[in-house]
Amino acid sequence: MTEVANPIEFTPERLAKVKDMIARYPEGKQKSALLPVLHVAQDQWGWLSSEVMDHVAEMLSIQPIEVYEVATFYTMFHLQPVGKHVIEYCRTGPCCLMGAESVYDHLQQKLGIKTGETTPDGLFSLKEVECLAACGWGPVFQIREKYYMNLTNEKVDSIIEELSQ
Repeated sequence: MTEVANPIEFTPERLAKVKDMIARYPEGKQKSALLPVLHVAQDQWGWLSSEVMDHVAEMLSIQPIEVYEVATFYTMFHLQPVGKHVIEYCRTGPCCLMGAESVYDHLQQKLGIKTGETTPDGLFSLKEVECLAACGWGPVFQIREKYYMNLTNEKVDSIIEELSQ
């Protein structure tokens, strides 16, 4: 007998939230709820698998490709499993002029991973992003909604130590 995979379903609380989001838009315009629904989905599952994106498409009565297009466009969505702390670091010119390259090299050495990878303990993932709009405070990285600015190797060590506990 083959095992049936767990169906993709929102928790009751998240399902109510998603239904409320969808109800804000007129019939035929449910796609307008796509971004907030994807945020709820990522909050529940930690990342957006193709099965999760297909479920979102079904809920919104749109084609799966419409969900994939949006999820792959925005760097805030994770298309593979990630660690508990996703470190999104800015690799644009202003941060690099302020020493970002050596700080990010140190960060990768400290964690023992490269961009796009997750530490074996599942605590940290590294993600390169274009701009975090904090050019005057570079080097900078973001973990969830919190910015870490004016980074040095010592600050990176301190942040990693704090988040490892």
